[in-house]
Formats: sequence, C-alpha cells, structure tokens
Amino acid sequence: MGTVDFRTDPSAVMINLLLIVHPEETASKQKGQSERRTSSGRGAGLQDDGNGNSRLQPPHGRDLNGRRVSREPCEKTQAVTSYTNEGTQVTVEIHPKDSTPQLFKKLSFGKGARRLPSLRGQDNKGSQRTEAPRPPGGKDLHAYPWDKSSLKSMPVDLQQFEKLDAYALKVNVTNSVEELVKALLKQARTDLEKVRAIWMWICHHIEYDVVGYHNKSQLSCKPIDVLQAGKSICEGYAGLFEQMCSIAGIQCMKLSGYSKGYGYKMGQTFTGDSDHAWNAVYLDGRWHLLDSTWGSGSVDDSFTKFTFRYNEFYFLTHPALFINNHFPDNSNWQLLKPTLTLKDFESNMLHNSNFYMLGLLAAHPETAVIQTVNGKASVSVDCRSATLFTFKLKGTDEHGLMTLKKHGMKLEIYPQKTGSHKLQIFAKPSKASEEVYNCVLEYIVECKSVDKTMRFPKDLHQPVGPSWFTERQGFLRPSHPDPIIHTNDGRCSVTFTLGKDISILASLHCDNSSLTEDMGRRHIMQIHRGNQIELKIHLPHAGNFVLKIYAKKKSDPGNYDYIFNYLITCLNTEVKWPAFPQSYSKWAEDYEILEPLSGLLPANRNVQFKLKMHGIAKVLVQAENAYPLTQSKGYWEGTCNTSGCREVFVMVHENANHSFYSHVLKYEVETQ
Repeated sequence: MGTVDFRTDPSAVMINLLLIVHPEETASKQKGQSERRTSSGRGAGLQDDGNGNSRLQPPHGRDLNGRRVSREPCEKTQAVTSYTNEGTQVTVEIHPKDSTPQLFKKLSFGKGARRLPSLRGQDNKGSQRTEAPRPPGGKDLHAYPWDKSSLKSMPVDLQQFEKLDAYALKVNVTNSVEELVKALLKQARTDLEKVRAIWMWICHHIEYDVVGYHNKSQLSCKPIDVLQAGKSICEGYAGLFEQMCSIAGIQCMKLSGYSKGYGYKMGQTFTGDSDHAWNAVYLDGRWHLLDSTWGSGSVDDSFTKFTFRYNEFYFLTHPALFINNHFPDNSNWQLLKPTLTLKDFESNMLHNSNFYMLGLLAAHPETAVIQTVNGKASVSVDCRSATLFTFKLKGTDEHGLMTLKKHGMKLEIYPQKTGSHKLQIFAKPSKASEEVYNCVLEYIVECKSVDKTMRFPKDLHQPVGPSWFTERQGFLRPSHPDPIIHTNDGRCSVTFTLGKDISILASLHCDNSSLTEDMGRRHIMQIHRGNQIELKIHLPHAGNFVLKIYAKKKSDPGNYDYIFNYLITCLNTEVKWPAFPQSYSKWAEDYEILEPLSGLLPANRNVQFKLKMHGIAKVLVQAENAYPLTQSKGYWEGTCNTSGCREVFVMVHENANHSFYSHVLKYEVETQ
C-alpha cells in the first residue's frame, strides 16, 4: 500500500515522510481538491510560445473547439510537500495504478546552514539534493524602479564563464537527466557555475516546440521527455531546469505568470490563467530570476519556425528589468520593493532585451501610448555610450526629426494623418560593423490634429543635424548645432572646423522642385580658410530643403560617403536666389569668390570682379572681349562688360612661360 521513510538529522529536528499511494486509495481525499496544474494544461488564457509569445488558450481540459481532451502526456507524478516551522518535511507522492513507485531522497534541514552533500561518487539516480525552498524574503528584494547599475541581480563576469560555456555546449547526454547533470558538473565548482552550465546547455539544446504548442494533447512536459525530444514549450523548459538544478543540489522554483511576448499588443490587459513559465534559483543567499525559454531563441512572426538565438539577458536578470515582461502569479516572486500591480504591468512601456543589451537606460515617456499635442509627439532615450538610432512611424521615417545626443537621442514626431500610428525605435552600437538595427522600443501615437507646416522633404535622412557621430567623422565645432536652420532672406552660412585630410561635398535637395542634382550643388559654395570650412547657401525659392554633406579622405581616390544632413526652412515667398557660378577642376579648394557671387550676371553692365587665388601668373575674364584682372594684396580685381555675350569665363595662366589659359569659373548672362 505505501512506504514510509523516517529519518532524523543529528543537528536539527527533521522528519522525512514519503508515502507512495495509488489513486484509488486517495480518491476520497482528492475529491473537491484542485489538481496541480501545469501551464500547458491551465484554464482559458494566454499561452507562451517561447519568447513570451502569447496566444489564447482553451478552458482547462478542452481543446480550442471546446472538446474534452486527455491530459495524460503532460501529467507528472504528483508530489505534495509541506513544511513545519521546525523544519519537518512531509512528501506525499501519488502514482498512477500499476506504475512502479520511485523513491526520492529528500534532504531538509532545520535551523542553521548546512552544506549539501557532493553529487560526485554517489548514486544520484532519481535523487533530489536540495533543501526545502524558502519563500522570498526581505533580503531577496531589489529596489524598483531600476537603479541602472547592472543588468544582473548579482555580480557576474561573463569572461570567466567562457571555458565553462564552451564545455557545456559540447556535452551530449540525452539518455537521462541525472547523467546529463553529472556530465555538466564535471567542470562546475560553485553553485553559480552549476546553474550556468545547466542554463547554457538548455538554451542551446532545447528548441521551442511550435508544433507541440499547437497540439498540446500530444505534448509531454516531463523533464526526461523534454530532454530526449530536444524540444518543448515554456513549461517543459522550466520543468527541466528545475529538475536539473535539484539534482545538482541547487534550490530552484518553477514560476508561472503573465508575459509580454509573441502576440502581445501594446496596452492590452491580462485576464485568465497564466501564459508563461520561468525559474527562480537560490544563489549566494538570495533568489534570482531566469528564463531559459526566452534565452534559447525566437520564433518567426507566423509562429511556425523556431530559431536558436542565444539571449544572455534572461540569465539572472535584475528583477526591476525582469518585471518589464514577466508578471508572476505570486507577487512575492517579483523580488521587488515595492511590488507592481497588474495595472502597472499592463500600462508600463515594454523594453525588450535589445534595449538593455545595447546599453540603453531609460525612455521617455514611460507609457506605451502617446497623445500628440498640436500635432507633435516627443520621445527621448538615455544610454550609457554613443549609440546610433533610427525610427519608423507606420513603416516610414518621413514624419519625424531625430537628433543624436552624446548619451541618447531625441525624436519629434509629426504624423500627417489623424488616428493611431505605430512608432518603432531602432538602435545599434556605434562601432557595429553590420548595418542591422534592432528594434528597442514600440509606442502607439494617438494623433488628434495634424501640423501641415511640419511636412519634411523625402530626402531628409535620419538622424538630422550634427552630433557625436559627425564629430568622429571630422566635423568639429559646428556653427549650427541644431538640426533645423531657419532663414528669412533665403541665405545662410554653416561653418565647421575640419579634421585633417578631409574633402567634403555638399548638395541641396527639395521636394516638388526643378532643382537638379547639379544645380543642387551649385546653390552651395565652399570656402576654405585653413582648417575652417564655410558653406554658403542661397536658396532658389521658399520651402523646406535638405542640405546633405558628404566626405572622404583627400588621399582616398574613392567616392564620397554620406555623413549627415540639415533641414533648412524658408517661408519668404519673395526669395529667388540664382545659383553660384559653375567651377571647374582647376578651381582650387582654397580659392574664394568675393564678387560676383551670383552665377547669373546682368546684361549690358560693367561687373566688378574680386577673386582670391594664389600661385597664378595671370587672370583673364573672357566676355565679348577679354578683360585682364590685376593682383593687389592677394586678390585679383578688375571689371568686365557683359554686352554682346551670353557666357562669361574666368581663365587663369598658371605659369608665365605657358601659352595657354585654363577655365576656372563660368557665369551666365541674363537674356534681354
């Protein structure tokens, strides 16, 4: 009928009582009691997919169509353990009829710390070596909100894990959980190393079962079945982790609750039963949280394919960060002081793991839904180090203005339609070689009115304006640190101090304009004075323009690379500036035009010329006739008459011994 194992410990009062009972013998006692549930067999609610991905689940014991289904594959031997204040432990196990009872050796200690027996050299089959898990208390709690000190709940040096991690990944034991743990612990000495080895193995060897998720009646969540199948859902991940830790002598709890993962919609509410499972482990006198399901990889948008993609973030995550997308059924397991309410969890901004792994610290606003004010919404992000950002509002970056800051970014959004708009913020490390940006934030922007004046040119590239990034490219001390330059008369000037060996190219762009690429460059004049560069801009008409700046090393024969851009605005409809004169290759970088600046000269007029050029023997202005310029104090000056011609050229004689002139500038003459 049953077996009683009675033991006492000499250092503390301890009783181990193990009863093996068949179901029919306890039917009367079980009647009216709720059966222990697993997340794969809970009542109606949201169910995890492996990344916090949640979907609606059928009521307890039924499929999605309401038909009753068998739960046997996921049922385990039921073990109910209770503890008294004196340390007494009573374990009752209920086995199906005709099954062979398996004895468990339970160790429970009363007052005073006891070192657990070593796993090595003993018969560990089916054994659990952990103390009776204590509930979380005051010393387990972390302050909320996050103090921005660490992503982990305890000091962890990942470099010290490199050899252990590499070893754990190579372990290939799937015949029994006990043998797997025994193999993993050969290279693990401390409790932390044991947990790490188990974590790394599960995250790299157990894949999320997308087929089993959709057909739970055929899914077994027993640790041995998960191990041998090499796949499971969150319940199986957490159950296997719990048993492996227990065999290794580590206190571990399987926790359940709500999650913000696959299928989560911003601002949604959570009702019904739990949708996810994860673990808590007891290390260095405190409880710590981890999620091996989310640490292993991710599923695609259609929820049909799992990809192993290791995520370090979910190993011993700081509780103030873990609560961002994990809300346990028992609030004590938040490990926070103060604890959050479910309403707090629902309304708080979702920061995914990319957000913190990229060194981002905070985002403002902290709510998932933003209301525009006079057609504008603002978002900012704080980060530890220089980070590159971009964004998408309903799939495009046309309706915003993003600026990079030394420790973050600022974004102003101007939706051009009323209603709800999905806003995504992307980021990547400044030194990342690949072009891939990771999504780090999502908002819903509610727009009640549109500001039509803030319609940006399509050529505007994000981010806008100078920043730490442009400084790294050699553009120092900008005269205009802001991204927008306002001009009333259609003229403006931008100056920088340039780094060594930098050659730049600038162009002007505008929507709905006849401004060609060549003319876009001719509305900008470069003036070099030592290591200073000035960009003079004359706008062809009123409107919003993009000033794009490119650069390359002078010693590099290759193409110019895009660096950054400004937004230039002019509301004055009277503005109509002609382009600057066209320059040729012989026009040196440090030459300068003082007059005439306009590339279009009046007809039948005497026009004064003043040019700054050096190393030149002679200068001629060729109109209907040739007009030599004279040199005085570093400038070449003179007058030209535009009668009878359509074009005027400035030509130079570089060497007095040469007989030919080179064209350096070209002006056009107004038609009569």
